[in-house]
Amino acid sequence: MRRLLELQANQIEAVLASHKIRARIWGGTVTPRLIRFHLSPSLDTRLSQITRLSEEMALSVGSPSCRVARRRSSIDLEFPRTDFDTVHLLPLCRRLTEVPACTAVLGLDEEGVPLLLRLPSPEVTHVLISGTTGSGKTSLAQTMIASLALHNDLADLGLILIDPQGRGYTLFADLPHLVLSPAQEDGEILQALRWLVEEMERRGQARESHRMEFPRLVVFVDELADLMLVGGREVERLLTRLAQRGRGAAIHLVASTQKPTAAVIGSLVKSNFPVRLVGSVPSPEDAKVASGVAGTGAERLMGRGDFLLVMKGQVLRFQGALISEGEIRELVAQLRTGGQRSRRREAVGLRGRLARRLRVVR
Repeated sequence: MRRLLELQANQIEAVLASHKIRARIWGGTVTPRLIRFHLSPSLDTRLSQITRLSEEMALSVGSPSCRVARRRSSIDLEFPRTDFDTVHLLPLCRRLTEVPACTAVLGLDEEGVPLLLRLPSPEVTHVLISGTTGSGKTSLAQTMIASLALHNDLADLGLILIDPQGRGYTLFADLPHLVLSPAQEDGEILQALRWLVEEMERRGQARESHRMEFPRLVVFVDELADLMLVGGREVERLLTRLAQRGRGAAIHLVASTQKPTAAVIGSLVKSNFPVRLVGSVPSPEDAKVASGVAGTGAERLMGRGDFLLVMKGQVLRFQGALISEGEIRELVAQLRTGGQRSRRREAVGLRGRLARRLRVVR
């Protein structure tokens, strides 16, 4: 492997030299999904010059693509591996000695280190997952749901699943953490969003007068763009209010969309989702809308769990963990029959109140 990497480094430098670009590869990293070379260009070299040569560099090493990304004072050249290994959620979770409350496990980062996302962090709060068919978008959302349920007691966390197409979240229908059954029909979805806004306002008033703490609610919305197109202004208005004021009421949104177009979700997403998880998208324009910044190279991602985490202008590439349908069913059954039994009695009051308020939705 070392000899192959040295040969590829020489080939990349030769491509750059043929275009009169002075640069040197000084190191690299081999991850489960890609091979990354660290490139130091001369001071008079522009990043756009190297980006324009991405296809020629990929051709020189026999790779299907090359993603160019800036990292501090150097540049990373990322080439996908054809022999990559799948990252499985449950074995990954067994490696973790402690997971903070309301924290989702995402997968492995660029260095092969487990990557976690703490929703209550002021810099996180709401999350947008974007990607085309085959990007692993739905699988990543399922991974987040499963990891939150696995590491949080019923008394501390409630989940609400909005699934207009009835495909992404139905496997979690019996999860004990659910406040209500997955909402699929238009009427159910609208009632769920209305109740969430009412609950947000009630929590805000109670906290001001009594300094009360509430269990956190995490709302997963599948196919956000389609939901907004079908639901119209009322759905957009409710989602916008939740996104703008949900943090103070311990309510978090995790929304997925296959169509990260500015015309559909731009007004809602632009300032309300500080964290973006971006999978493969068709074009640089879609990548810019999905990530909120230009030049991420999301259009060159490989799909099948290859994602970028974008937060505060920083971009981190990671491989999303996978949980199979069979593993989801087994996990839900375990949590329902015993895994959370010790805390279930404490949550009865919360779940009973939420169920009464949402009887029409269930």
